Amino acid sequence: MSLPAQAPTIRPARPEDVPAVVAMVHELADYERAPERCHLTEEQLTAALFGPAPALFGHVAADSADQPIGFALWFLNFSTWEGVHGIYLEDLYVQPAARGTGAGRLLLATLAAICVERGYRRLEWWMINWNPAGRFYAAIGAAPMDEWVPYRLAGSALHDLAAQAAAAPTRADA
Repeated sequence: MSLPAQAPTIRPARPEDVPAVVAMVHELADYERAPERCHLTEEQLTAALFGPAPALFGHVAADSADQPIGFALWFLNFSTWEGVHGIYLEDLYVQPAARGTGAGRLLLATLAAICVERGYRRLEWWMINWNPAGRFYAAIGAAPMDEWVPYRLAGSALHDLAAQAAAAPTRADA
């Protein structure tokens, strides 16, 4: 693999980047051995990033022709202990041909800079346990949080629990 003449450029995602980002999300799902679980469409991502009140944010790593070669999709979280927001990195992906160009490090550095600039105290993400990127994350100072166990409520369990709220008596002053 030859390295590009210049380092990738990191910039906020633009509407015209959406098709490339959606394609890379599907590449990521394939890499993570779950392509059948990825249903993201261009319309969904456009609405999430560029709708009237976006709660999702994105940056792309662009090559010298300004074409996306990687992306970071993120949103704000909040630490009740720290009393401030942080960034939760939903997905970080760099196309295989662009790996080793510094794109992943620059995407993370950009999010770290946003945290520092805005007074956020942390940048967090999950990684599938067999992903070799763990060595890269450790090299930049990231530490796994093995004392916290992630939980997820989805599908029928989510609907079943929601039905309990719908069946519960409500108070007008709540």
